[in-house]
Order: sequence, then structure tokens, then C-alpha cells
Amino acid sequence: MRSKPSSRRGSPALSATSLLQLMWLASPALPVGGFSYSEGLEAAVEAGLVTDEAQTASWLLDQLHLGLARGELAVAAKAFKAWQRDDIASIAELNAWVTTTREASEMRLQTEQMGRSLVEWLKNRGLPGDAAVDPRVAQLGALKPAPTWPVAFALAAAQTGAPWRDSLLSFAFSWAENMMQAALKAVPLGQSAGQRVLSQLSAAIPDAVDHAMRLMDSERQAFTPMLAILSAQHESQYSRLFRS
Repeated sequence: MRSKPSSRRGSPALSATSLLQLMWLASPALPVGGFSYSEGLEAAVEAGLVTDEAQTASWLLDQLHLGLARGELAVAAKAFKAWQRDDIASIAELNAWVTTTREASEMRLQTEQMGRSLVEWLKNRGLPGDAAVDPRVAQLGALKPAPTWPVAFALAAAQTGAPWRDSLLSFAFSWAENMMQAALKAVPLGQSAGQRVLSQLSAAIPDAVDHAMRLMDSERQAFTPMLAILSAQHESQYSRLFRS
């Protein structure tokens, strides 16, 4: 289902420089370790819940709409605006929400590890023209107990100068590509099947982003009980490829 054209009405144009930086942030080459997590997919495969291409697509589409769009993507949407106005109090609240709503230890470890890794990348990437590290990077790194992935990504995206919605599309596509790569190994799927799954996720991402952008703070939620159970089971899974 395509997103409505009106959702971009009034949005500033995306410059070539900003576009390239968003592509950089979405790339699997970004050194934050996203490729090492399956977010419960490996445990779902072990439990026999995901065994083929169709089930993989269905599983990940549900995760996109029921998990990502209502939780991490909604946080990234709020954090992007908060970083733009230097509202560190709101940033701290959003970061605490992510930390305290992770439903399993692996989920919390993932968001904290990826957040810390992105802080280090922001400190050392050396963009042309950078005279000094953005002081907001130090504020991000000082968040307790650790900076979380959606809050860290929001700052990185805000630094690109890209529009709000385009930044969130980058965040969601980064997730989709990592999950497709996890499915190739865990299910397993062939390359063509993986590309078809990614195509379905890509088609669904704009609506998921628009939903996340509309959510009020009181509507944001983290409630995926089956995923939480699988994540807990994954901690003691006998044989595994991924860290979650």
C-alpha cells in the first residue's frame, strides 16, 4: 500500500549531500553491529514459527507495524525534533523510555550497544568541513545508563540536514535490510527470496513511518509479548548465529 502523496506536502527538498549521508546511515557498512542481531527471528525459526519466505515476510511485516512503528521509530521521530531544538530534557526522557521498555535483556543490550557504537562513529567519522565535534554528541554519550539506538540515530540524522520524514525512512530501511540479511542466514532464504522480502518491507515502510510521525507520547508503546518470550528463549538457545 503506497503512502499518500500529501504526506510530503510542504517538506523541504532533500539535497544530494543529505541524501548520501542518509544512505550512509542506512548502510550495513555502518560500524554499529546491526548485522549481528536477528531481534528474535532466529528463535522464531528454532520454534518452527518461521520456516519459509512467506512466513518470513509476514513475521517481519508484523514486527514493522506492531513493534518498530509504535516504539523505536516513534522515539526516533520525537528525538529528531528534540535534537533540532537542543531539548536535552526530552532526549533524556525518550532514552529512558527505550531503556525501560525493552522486554528482554537481549533487546536492551542491542539498543545500548548500537547506541554506544554510533556515538563513537559520530566522534570519529571526520566529515569534510567539521571544525569540531558537535557538542550534542557529548550529550548523547552522557545519557544513562547508555545512549540507545533510536535516540543516537536521530542525532546522526539531524546532523545531515535532511527532512524529518526522509530521516525516518532511512532508519526504517536500515532495520529492514538488517532483518532481511538475518533471514538469509537463519531461515535460511536464498538471495532472490531475501530481495522479495525486502521489497515487501520497503513498500510498507512509508505507511509505518507516517504512523510513527503521528503518534502522541501517550500512544507510543512497546508490547510484543511473543517476541519478548522468543528473545528470552534465545538467551539459552543451544545453537545460534546471532546475538538476539
